[in-house]
Amino acid sequence: MSLKSQFNLEIPAETARVARAAFPNGTALMHPRDELGAWFSERQFADLFPSKGQPAESPAVLAVVLVLQYWEGLSDRQAAEAVRSRIDWKYALGLELTDPGFNFSILSEFRDRLIAGQAEMLLFDHVLEAFKARGLLKARGRQRTDSTRVIEAVRDLNRLELVGETLRLVLNTLAKLDPIGLKSAVPPEWHLRYDRRFDSLHLSKAQAERDQLALQIGADGLHLLQQLTAVAALEPYRSLACVNLLRTVWLQQYHLDLQANPVTLRWRKGSELPAARDLIVSPYDLEARYCVHNQTEWEGYKVHFTETCDEQADLHLLTHVETTPAPEQDAEAPERIHAALKQKDLLPEEHLMDAGYVSADLLVNAPRDFGVHILGPITKDVSWQARAQTGYDLS
Repeated sequence: MSLKSQFNLEIPAETARVARAAFPNGTALMHPRDELGAWFSERQFADLFPSKGQPAESPAVLAVVLVLQYWEGLSDRQAAEAVRSRIDWKYALGLELTDPGFNFSILSEFRDRLIAGQAEMLLFDHVLEAFKARGLLKARGRQRTDSTRVIEAVRDLNRLELVGETLRLVLNTLAKLDPIGLKSAVPPEWHLRYDRRFDSLHLSKAQAERDQLALQIGADGLHLLQQLTAVAALEPYRSLACVNLLRTVWLQQYHLDLQANPVTLRWRKGSELPAARDLIVSPYDLEARYCVHNQTEWEGYKVHFTETCDEQADLHLLTHVETTPAPEQDAEAPERIHAALKQKDLLPEEHLMDAGYVSADLLVNAPRDFGVHILGPITKDVSWQARAQTGYDLS
């Protein structure tokens, strides 16, 4: 798909006339178009598209659609239908009333293109620039940062389901690439064992049987890895991402005795598992991690939102979004956040943070390195001296 200029910088006259007649006072989606004009331009996405090929749907239009889609909480199908049928959306997008829109699948393809091109923040940062140009956003004010959890968009798996689903994923991938080679490498009974999704509803409740199944899956996975080397037809697939995933999960979940002949394995005890920031929890989301904070447990990520909070300002705006692995401590994020705000020329004078962010290093380094003064509570002293109020505590 190549990039061709298709975006209307001006709203078509008929679209503007009908929208104004239907909504004399405008709508929440029409006002930003009136204030900001065309939010994006084609040239901003030039690096994401080749110079030759079939013309792609306008990325400037798709970018605005993604913003409006998030604004209204719509699915891809609903967003594509809104582009086709809603007057205020056509006004915001600068489309003719007769524009038929596009297939909903284009939205996921465009998101994938943004991620592949490492342009995830392109939309956000450009809107910030538009706000800065209109005097709605300025540096050296007051901002605040806080974090919240992001739950992975896949089914939670226990350890037994994890290894079963990982092996099933690899088998399904190889079955599509080379069904004949795979058939020659694995026993026929594997088809019944790994044909359907692993689910606790279908697994035995007896712990001994579950432990036996875990060892069976482990042995099967080890056998497949050995066959990928031994069977010439499968050797080209040894470096597949899913095969590397299988190796990693097996090393994390099983203890392998490589000195034995044949190689033996056992199910790792909970205390032998890797740290939470390294432990894979789903073969379908390799970056998601398990985390517990106070009484809350989740698998996924953590996101830090930074926004303006000047008391005299009528408008509070997000200035930065930082997504991290779920187990990462909040105190690790401020330096990256300040570096990103500095690059955007949006560093605050005062930065409000809760106790999870505040450390002695931050209180010293932030003013020195970025000219930012931190306001927030110091972490409580939880030593026995402080609790007993005897001896020498931190204070």
